[in-house]
Amino acid sequence: MQHRRFYDPKKFIQFLQDLWFALFAVFVFTSVVLLLADAPPLSAYYHIFQGSLGSLNKFSHVVKAWIPLTLCACGLLFTFRIGLWNIGIEGQVMMGAVFSTAALRLGLNADLTPLVLGCSFMAGAAGGALWALLAGYLKTRGGVHEIFAGLGLNFVAQGIILWLIFGPWKRPGVASMSGTELFPRELWLSQTATLKLPPAGLAFVLLAVILATLLLVYARIGLNLKAIGNNSAAAFLFGLKPDRYMLIAMVLAGGLAGLAGNLQVTGVYHRLLPAISSNYGYLALLVVMLSNYNIWAAPAVAFLFACLNTGSIQLPMMLRLDSSLSGVIQGSLVLAALALRAWRKRRSAEKVSHA
Repeated sequence: MQHRRFYDPKKFIQFLQDLWFALFAVFVFTSVVLLLADAPPLSAYYHIFQGSLGSLNKFSHVVKAWIPLTLCACGLLFTFRIGLWNIGIEGQVMMGAVFSTAALRLGLNADLTPLVLGCSFMAGAAGGALWALLAGYLKTRGGVHEIFAGLGLNFVAQGIILWLIFGPWKRPGVASMSGTELFPRELWLSQTATLKLPPAGLAFVLLAVILATLLLVYARIGLNLKAIGNNSAAAFLFGLKPDRYMLIAMVLAGGLAGLAGNLQVTGVYHRLLPAISSNYGYLALLVVMLSNYNIWAAPAVAFLFACLNTGSIQLPMMLRLDSSLSGVIQGSLVLAALALRAWRKRRSAEKVSHA
């Protein structure tokens, strides 16, 4: 089997063209919106930049958001490759956090802290993978579309978290939306002295990108996933089993999402919160679409989205603008890029028909 190259100059140039077009279109659109709201556009963009990259401390917050976002994006590449819309990745992040919290609570009285943290990593990945496997089973055995199965499981996962926070895992004497009790500091992931970043999180992202690259670009499984995604009936005639590969793709995506949920517990919040996922699962869907489903572009787009998410926090304080402006920019970027790709595809089809 001839493997594809990891780096394709033509695709890279096209991705840059799409990104610059989308950035320009969104700049014009959001500027008009801000002007209509009597807000200075340039000041808004400046404060987003300052709020994300204005200091080492702010940059560390960007990276902390980039880590789970990139892990989710790497996982989604597997399900998108086989043609599945894994909307349930948000719930998979939540269940990864739940399983990680359970493992940490069981190891509270243990003396081997590294072993407890290691078990929490495996528990988080297992929780996300099991939740994704359930959605995949509903798809392959129950005939339930993965979008509806995923959305339903997202609500169930959120309900489980709320039940645990207000029930079995509530803080001593009080139950509130602030989450469970903080874990002891020895169960927190160690951080670098300067940037306050968990090296384990950075290592997991590197391993996830390498794993996705090897499996999707160089391994036979990537070719099989693509074949099934393009035409599952034809792939079945060639001896492939679409249902089996769908479950494999869901498990890989859920495992990486669950690991992202673990890092939210062990490296960021150090407890279980109702909003533990921070909507990184949903945001990762936009990341993958804007990156045109390419592994080499997803981490860069995830970093851009992390900057927008972190920097927009400055807007209410500095300009009295809602921080949801970042969501407007992110959504508009994806829509502009998708519109450009649709135009290119239509133009290419017209050229073929006239040839």
